[in-house]
Amino acid sequence: MAPKSVEAKAREYVYDLDNCASEYGFKNDEGWELSLATDKEKIAIEKKYYPTVSAKDMPETLSELFRLVKAKLVAAKSAMEGRFDTSNHVNNDLQYLIAYNPKRPR
Repeated sequence: MAPKSVEAKAREYVYDLDNCASEYGFKNDEGWELSLATDKEKIAIEKKYYPTVSAKDMPETLSELFRLVKAKLVAAKSAMEGRFDTSNHVNNDLQYLIAYNPKRPR
């Protein structure tokens, strides 16, 4: 089986976010905050917020996945995009794209 393209992963991730939002009864003004995270950051976010949806990917493709998911989510807001510039270098510690709702602490 051929590996999934980044576009396919983004579509699947957005589908998972929509399902999770529906399952947990998100209101119209509630959305997802997207972040690129290391293992430790992911664990800290999961301890602080519920629900979370994460996807693990290669550091080389995480920025593209982030951009595609962000483009597909109208309600997504993130300060991470300004801090993560792929033209400089790839941060090999970043392994996850994680979404959480800051209005829903654990």
